[in-house]
Parts: sequence; structure tokens; C-alpha cells
Amino acid sequence: MSEYIEVQGFSDLAREVNSNAIINTNLVAYNSYLKKSKEANMQKKDLRDAIRDINILKNEMQEIKKLLINLSESKKHGSS
Repeated sequence: MSEYIEVQGFSDLAREVNSNAIINTNLVAYNSYLKKSKEANMQKKDLRDAIRDINILKNEMQEIKKLLINLSESKKHGSS
């Protein structure tokens, strides 16, 4: 098991003896960070999904516009 030495002047930090790594021992802050990170990732996903949906709608609107123009032109040529 790893041993830790408290970092002087920082109650939430400890040095892992074997690797000499500094470890944050404040689990509340760590869990808060994880929650915020997860929420940020969800917001990014929601934004990507909304952008994709908007682009799909734009393409569909362009197709509808082309169909209406073609229909209008065919009626003009058919009624002459």
C-alpha cells in the first residue's frame, strides 16, 4: 500500500512516497470537479446534437425549396 506524507502548508495535498507524486486528498473537491466535468461534457454533446439537427433541417429546407421552384417552373411551362 502507498504511504503519504502531508505537504507542508497544504492540508489537502500529500506526497506519495514511492512515486514522489503530489496527490489531492480533498475528495469533496475532486467529486465536485468530476460532476462539473461531466455536466460540461453533456452540454457539449447537447450543443453538437442541436447543431446536427439544425444542419439536417437546413438541408431539408433547401430540398423543399428546390422542389417548389421546379414545381413552379413546370406549371409555368405547362400552362403556356
